[in-house]
Amino acid sequence: MPDLHKVARALISVSDKTGLIDLGRALSERGIEILSTGGSAKALRDEGIAVKDVAEVTEFPEMMDGRVKTLHPRIHGGLLALRDNADHMASMQGHAIPEIDLLVVNLYPFEETVAKGADYETCIENIDIGGPAMIRAAAKNHAFVNVVTDIADYAPLLAELDANDGATSYAFRQKLALTAYARTGAYDAAVSTWMAGALGDEAPRRRAFAGEIAQTLRYGENPHQKAAFYRDGSDRPGVASAVQHQGKELSYNNINDTDAAFELVSEFLPSDGPACAIIKHANPCGVARGATLREAYQKAFDCDRTSAFGGIVALNMKLDMETAEAITEIFTEVVIAPGADDAAKEVFAKKKNLRLLTTSGLANTAEPGLAYRQVSGGFLVQDKDNGLITLDDLKVVTKKQPTEDELRDLLFAWKVAKHVKSNAIVYVKDGATVGVGAGQMSRVDSALIAAKKSERMAEALGLPEALTKGSAVASDAFFPFADGLLEAAAAGATTVIQPGGSMRDNEVIAAADEAGLAMVFTGMRHFRH
Repeated sequence: MPDLHKVARALISVSDKTGLIDLGRALSERGIEILSTGGSAKALRDEGIAVKDVAEVTEFPEMMDGRVKTLHPRIHGGLLALRDNADHMASMQGHAIPEIDLLVVNLYPFEETVAKGADYETCIENIDIGGPAMIRAAAKNHAFVNVVTDIADYAPLLAELDANDGATSYAFRQKLALTAYARTGAYDAAVSTWMAGALGDEAPRRRAFAGEIAQTLRYGENPHQKAAFYRDGSDRPGVASAVQHQGKELSYNNINDTDAAFELVSEFLPSDGPACAIIKHANPCGVARGATLREAYQKAFDCDRTSAFGGIVALNMKLDMETAEAITEIFTEVVIAPGADDAAKEVFAKKKNLRLLTTSGLANTAEPGLAYRQVSGGFLVQDKDNGLITLDDLKVVTKKQPTEDELRDLLFAWKVAKHVKSNAIVYVKDGATVGVGAGQMSRVDSALIAAKKSERMAEALGLPEALTKGSAVASDAFFPFADGLLEAAAAGATTVIQPGGSMRDNEVIAAADEAGLAMVFTGMRHFRH
């Protein structure tokens, strides 16, 4: 098998016709015969580019509304025949099968059709059959055949042809084949995932996930780990679809933390007022609402100023100059918001290493979806935690009733606790976190750590007492014993929100009554490991 193989004939059949005319003209100018189908052939011919219809080769017309056009031995034989195999070449000659050296195919827009909310029948009609079949055939025979499935490869293809006098190298064809198999794999994954949802199959026998490269990363969580970032093709606002305006490339940890920050701040609708979340190592170190965005940032910052240094800031509305100025007073890695005005961008422009990302809006935290995690030998799949608790869902279980202000803080604390690593304890006062305990093996330790952090911040701010005094406290899961709740009471909490459901609920409720606490149960927990 020679390294270089000349391209004499190409088959082009594309759904997305971006760049088609330029590619067709460039191939024709290089003396390459073009075979094509349907709309692709018409588009090329309308621009004066010589094209031979696939139907002329197969001697069969397109039929069944275009479902059958390339599924024919004279097409697949031309893609699959080994050029250095005498029997294969004899079969081609005996059956008038032309060699096809280049296949250019992009598939029916199935993913886009699903994203638009099309009905079942429309989605089915947008499942490509002939395209994937040809792609897989050409990719298998990459020893001789080039297969291009991505518009981004048009320019490299032409450059390769020019560099090799109309031929391509084996290494180049191998790379195209790899991209091609990944594309058909992603396509099949999209179809199977959609169909599982359409049929209501929550645990299909096989699961497939796919993504498209967004960027290669300098390294992963640590410098010795290689890493890359992939998009899943959805249009969900967030770090994957955000526009980066300045600063160096995002790292693995930046992306992970920015995602955590934006998902958290998206819990707070702009209609309920400005909100800010500051994240460090995927855990919130401060979350707050305010009368202005700047006030929300300041209140979030004042929860834990030490941890906020070098953190990620997420905002629930368009970034303004005043907030930008406050943020730049300390070192911040990334700021993400649904927009930023020109004045804010000018402020950030003075901080070259600060990354500013803007999104098209907030993420819909109630939206259904899947979350998955790798384990040794497999992976776990579950629904995203989109559980929502409202005032009507709360059950008061103590003698003391929470006040209206306390109920607001309880629900605020509950939303934050959903995004804190378990065991999670979150103290909130006046619409701002004042203590966060995360990721401890004991819920008692989380309560103690959060309270201690609040005490230290009070000292730093020159306050007479910790802000946990008179606060609402949320626990992401039930208190198995009364000890954790009593630590929260000792820190000054006056009201508690927790799921309930412990076999010792009665003991915990009795302890709350004795301590003079108001407590509500949600009936829902928010473990986040």
